[in-house]
Amino acid sequence: MSGKLQSLFFQSSDGLNLHALVQEEEPGRRSGAPPVVCLPGLTRPARDFVVLGSFLRARSNRRVVSLDYRGRGGSDWDPDWTHYNFPTELADILTVLEALGIGSAIFVGLSRGGLHAIILANQRPDIVKAMVLADVGPQIEVDGLARIRQYVGKLPLLRDLDAAVAHYKSVLGPFFPSVPDEHWRFYAQNSLNQTPERLRLSYDPQLARTLDNFDPTKPLPDFWPQFAAVQAPILALRAEHSDVLAPEVHAEMAARHPLCQTHVVPGQGHAPFLLDFPTLERIAEFIDETDSAA
Repeated sequence: MSGKLQSLFFQSSDGLNLHALVQEEEPGRRSGAPPVVCLPGLTRPARDFVVLGSFLRARSNRRVVSLDYRGRGGSDWDPDWTHYNFPTELADILTVLEALGIGSAIFVGLSRGGLHAIILANQRPDIVKAMVLADVGPQIEVDGLARIRQYVGKLPLLRDLDAAVAHYKSVLGPFFPSVPDEHWRFYAQNSLNQTPERLRLSYDPQLARTLDNFDPTKPLPDFWPQFAAVQAPILALRAEHSDVLAPEVHAEMAARHPLCQTHVVPGQGHAPFLLDFPTLERIAEFIDETDSAA
């Protein structure tokens, strides 16, 4: 296999096509480094991790896999939206890992993907060698989830990428004051698919239904026991302007877990784009440390 980015498909237990982007190690230069598996946010696609994957692979020539959950990116939409849940998605993740022969990996989980990594580390600690949690933790802020619910599944009429960039800047711009235009374009391209009539969401709008029962007047269940049970090293990233991961929760993660390091992504909100060099470098340094400790 070449080291080029490959688009691969796998079949879920209930017959859906699951998509993943895979960068293999460069042929003839096996590093022995553990693979990195990237898990995206609620509505986000695998291609969000293309820049991070290229950065990590160039640094240590490792295999990098980014998954599309069902209903997102290149994976099939599920005719039953109630299957967009943690247990079903976790089963899909394990299906892809098994098909790729991955028995142990370093996980990079963005938002919802970070919760998947924590759950996986509890259920299958042999698989999780280390994890990067990007702007998510054991306690999620109600206000942040309420804001996310306002835009999931909704999209105004957009006909070109320039209009899409302007739209996302208007919705998210106050939380991302330090993001350059090229990063906004990358985000907008990943968020949408072009059709002859208009740009459409790159995920099933029925994902919005998963938030139907969310009550902003009630606290959300926490993941502190599951977080405490993680045996692997953790790098917890928090976006400076995040309304999903509070600064005090971010600090408490390191205080409660002896293997947890922290890092703040300046000038961004939920969820950080993982495109700026300081953040890419910090993730790479953490993974290098994990390799050295093996």
